[in-house]
Amino acid sequence: MIKSFEIENARRIILKIGSSLLIQEKKFNCNWLNSFIDDLVLLKKKDIEIIIVASGAVSLGANYLKINNEKTSLTDKQAFAACGQVILMENFMRAFMKKGMKVAQILLTFSDTEDRRKSLNSRETLKSLLDEGVIPIINENDTVATDELKFGDNDRLASRVAQIIDADLLILLSDVKGLYDDNPKTNKKARLIPIVKNINSKALKFVSDQTNEYGSGGMRTKIEAAEIADTFGCSTVICQGNIKRPISNFKKKKLVLYSFLKIKKRKV
Repeated sequence: MIKSFEIENARRIILKIGSSLLIQEKKFNCNWLNSFIDDLVLLKKKDIEIIIVASGAVSLGANYLKINNEKTSLTDKQAFAACGQVILMENFMRAFMKKGMKVAQILLTFSDTEDRRKSLNSRETLKSLLDEGVIPIINENDTVATDELKFGDNDRLASRVAQIIDADLLILLSDVKGLYDDNPKTNKKARLIPIVKNINSKALKFVSDQTNEYGSGGMRTKIEAAEIADTFGCSTVICQGNIKRPISNFKKKKLVLYSFLKIKKRKV
């Protein structure tokens, strides 16, 4: 299991925040975000570079327009995302400014990460922001992405960002602790699998595709994201996020978590 000191061995971390953490009762969860930022302040003091991948624009936009987004077309969801992304970043900027931290918005599509020129341009932009001490906040550019060109979730987007920027650690914050041998929301006897050494069909057979009304990714997409990260030596942790100060609780080992690989030693 990942030891508490190993986060500090990472020089660059991707933190993916799911919609279920940022949105509560169809409103932005400011209290949770404020406690999460307190964790980031501590990481920044250790000179760890942070990139956030955040979901929630579609749901926030649908609520803003007072439209049920469960049975809507791709075009409708693109419109929701256009409205919701403004709300998402407004809340992020306000919360981070209170802590004296600067953020920037980056919107990416699947093709941006697959095309070499676009990928290199994205990398240079991210590096410039990190050099200036700015925390990039990334979301999928839903307003231009079509069904066949979408990630469909931000778990895999986060892993692609980790690859582009050569991150050491990918942390997927979720509303569950990790991978279980059954769905813990329907089976109270489901057991947590603390360490997955190999991402294969055996690991995937325990995976549920269940999502909630706010997001498009389930545990399967998290496994797939970890598999992508594994190919270029980036460690992945699935961490229970629906509590205050999730990173601090992870470091104190108050939660049962699991990882796929040990974190690479930090480069000096």
